[in-house]
Amino acid sequence: MRRPSRSLEIALSAIACAVAAVALTVGAWVDVLLPSGYLIAIFALMVPLSRDHFVGAALACVGAFLLAFCFSGGIFQLLPFIAFFGLHPIVNRLQMKYVRKTPLHLVCFLGKAVWFDLAVWLAWEVVLVPIFGVDSATWYPFVMRYFFIVLFVGGTLFFAVYDFMIRLCQRSVNAIVRRIGRSGR
Repeated sequence: MRRPSRSLEIALSAIACAVAAVALTVGAWVDVLLPSGYLIAIFALMVPLSRDHFVGAALACVGAFLLAFCFSGGIFQLLPFIAFFGLHPIVNRLQMKYVRKTPLHLVCFLGKAVWFDLAVWLAWEVVLVPIFGVDSATWYPFVMRYFFIVLFVGGTLFFAVYDFMIRLCQRSVNAIVRRIGRSGR
């Protein structure tokens, strides 16, 4: 089997970067659309990963972040994306491709869970409290009283579901890109 040309990697990465940049920019402009902008950007970054173009996906992630920052100026809204959410699909795909033994999957999961918890903490301090104003919510005093328990227990449980769902989404994107590739012949 021959290796795909570099032009395919560049094209898939450029499309992913453009879609992710638009989604992140719109999400940074309209606070309500920020979570959906993150999800669309994550799905867009999965396209080059479906062909195992890791460098292209990483460059698309950084390019999308920089373009969204230039167009929106919202560094604080985009910080969680570059700290975790944009890089997580790349790490997941690397894990799916290269890690074969079950104990190593557990070690990878624990490492990603700590990374997620730290990114949530960063998002809490930089985005959720100052921008979205969650400090005025009724549940805020409870969460602040037990912040680290809520963060590490609740965050890790949420991450387990999130990680599983992102893996399923990557498989779906792989199937769609494979089907598109077959129909183009």
